[in-house]
This record gives sequence, C-alpha cells and structure tokens, in this order.
Amino acid sequence: MLLPIYLYGQPVLRKIATDITADYPDLKKLIEDMFETMDKSDGVGLAAPQIGLDIRVLVINLDALSETFPEYKDYRKAMINAHIEEVSGDKITREEGCLSLPGIHEPVTRQEKIKITYRDQDFVEHTEVFEGYVARVIQHEYDHLEGKMFIDHLSPIRKQLIKSKLNSILKGKVNCGYRVKAVKK
Repeated sequence: MLLPIYLYGQPVLRKIATDITADYPDLKKLIEDMFETMDKSDGVGLAAPQIGLDIRVLVINLDALSETFPEYKDYRKAMINAHIEEVSGDKITREEGCLSLPGIHEPVTRQEKIKITYRDQDFVEHTEVFEGYVARVIQHEYDHLEGKMFIDHLSPIRKQLIKSKLNSILKGKVNCGYRVKAVKK
C-alpha cells in the first residue's frame, strides 16, 4: 500500500523515534509498504518518521543505482531499532536530496564509514560496518530517526539560500510525483 510521505514542517520529522518490540502490529506489512512507497517515489531510502510514525524503522533500496554501481544490484535492507555505534573515516561531501524535502538538493558532508547495530525483519540483531555510499544513505535515514534532516547539516548561508523553497514546502506548494502530507496552514 502506498503511504503519504510527510513533508518538511510535520512535527513527527523532528521527534526522536523510539525502539519497538518484535510484536509491533503488522511490522512486516509496514516494511513492505515502506519499500513500495519508497520505490514508487524514486527514493533510495525511507525512514518511518517520513510516513508519520515515530518508530526506529528504515528501509534502503539501492537497486536503481545498479547500472552505474553493479555491486548494488538487488541491494535492499530493512533496519529496525537502528543505533549507530561509531562513525569514522574521511569526511566526504556529496549532494543529497530527500523525499520530505522535494526539490531541494544540497551538498552534505558525512563520514565515510559507520558501525551500526540493528534488527532485521525477523528481529535478529546485527552489528555491521558500512562504507561509502551505503553508509551515507544509512546516515541520512538514521538522521530521520534522530529528529534531524539533511538541511540541518548545512551552513547558515546555505540554509538562507533555500529558505524560500522551505517556505513553499511549508505552504504545501510542491510538485512531486508521489502522495504527500504537508503541514496544514
């Protein structure tokens, strides 16, 4: 089922998400719906706060990048109760966008390596190290679980330059090809 994506300004995007238990109602269906919503919206990652739930669940699908990066063929991952244990490596700056911030793309600096503990769809715990682009996508989605967005990493000058775009999103004046839930003014 396609779910609406919550846009910038929705309070749930600024809440710190909470861990869930294995008996969370319809968890597997929720994860399926998150994958479907992300895929139909042309995203590579989606966190539960972006669909209005303040729980620690995120999904990633890098298959769309597999023509350029064959190592991402069929790369799909769900992470439940994700907690980054460590960030390391060089700081790399790359452009990022976000389904909750349609039309905004800005350079963001992140470290190239993370160690993260999470549970998979069967609620089995994993601790893994990710590097490169996968680590960037996980950090972006993880920020959503911490009540942050990629624009929080921008300099005050960059934030000022996108202020009119942010105000348009707040007013619901966005044009994107997926269902959204904007702030009601």
